[in-house]
Amino acid sequence: MKRIIILGAALMVAATLPVNAQDESVLTGGKWSTSSTPALKIGEFLFNNWSSTGNSQIDVTATFFGNYKYTHPKYTWDNVADLAYGYAWQNLNPKDSVFFETRRKSNDKIDLTSALTWTPFSKWPAWGASFTANLKTQFGEGREYADLSDQEGKVVSRFFAPAYLTTALSFEYKKPDWSVSLSFLTGKTTFVMDDSLIAAGYTYGVYQKDLPNYTHVDFSLGSYVKAQYLKKDILPSLDLYARLELFYAYKKPSSMNWDAINNFDPEVADKPEGTEYSLGHGILDEYNESWTDLQGKGWLARRAFETDLDFEVKLDYRFSKHIAANFALNLKWDTDFSGIGSMGHWQLYQMAGVQIFFNWKTPSE
Repeated sequence: MKRIIILGAALMVAATLPVNAQDESVLTGGKWSTSSTPALKIGEFLFNNWSSTGNSQIDVTATFFGNYKYTHPKYTWDNVADLAYGYAWQNLNPKDSVFFETRRKSNDKIDLTSALTWTPFSKWPAWGASFTANLKTQFGEGREYADLSDQEGKVVSRFFAPAYLTTALSFEYKKPDWSVSLSFLTGKTTFVMDDSLIAAGYTYGVYQKDLPNYTHVDFSLGSYVKAQYLKKDILPSLDLYARLELFYAYKKPSSMNWDAINNFDPEVADKPEGTEYSLGHGILDEYNESWTDLQGKGWLARRAFETDLDFEVKLDYRFSKHIAANFALNLKWDTDFSGIGSMGHWQLYQMAGVQIFFNWKTPSE
């Protein structure tokens, strides 16, 4: 809770900085435009003596989306804060007198981006070179639950465990509604600042050599592609936002050995003494998935398997100035995450509901 209060206060201060910065003499020839949108999303289901049954549930999620942009004839500085935190309460048995006795976290997101884009050619204003820094992590504990009656669960993630910092020097092609960035010089730093999670096997790609002297940070250099699309009123009162990010690390850990995968014999039941079958990235650690599914893959299939993917799409339909219906889908592929469910390396988040929102803007003039 302290982290939430501190970060919330920091964001409120940060939201006022761009407006005040308009008076600074160092920022001449340009102009600020800001937008801050806090929202409260609510979803509710109620079942009572219903023939097809169901578990009553109420979900409350607080979100914040802020965009603070400085536009200059030669460059733009774009800052985005995308935050969310929510809980869902659910009853175990519709016949119970106790209502909403379980509580599960339904959303948890910290996504901060700052991008400085230089447009040197007046004849080609859509082309530019940019430096981008992006930080992704979460506010609180993430837990895996055995079943609906499990009240405690097992902690699998925390604040800055993991966290991902991506920094990229890239070429960018930007239009009013969409943009594409391509970088061959991108650093991705993974943080897992929690020894207990690493000891439990939730390393998220931070590889350990000398236990229990944990290494909490892992750095990878690679290529990065980002495409995004934002269209207001694609239909009357309907907004669409879509984002795709791809990252491929040039150097794989020594334990990431495709020859070992191809030579693996699934008939061998016991691991030989001192033999490490984990191939890094959490891919096949402790027989969590079948090695035979990866055997015989070609060059393109291997590269696709090793590439991190992050895809997000949002739809918002505005009923009025402060009420909207929304849909969100976030799909990730990351072999550093071995999975806590049936999807393995795939991660899926989807939500739909109604939100109450406010929007404060300062014009760019």
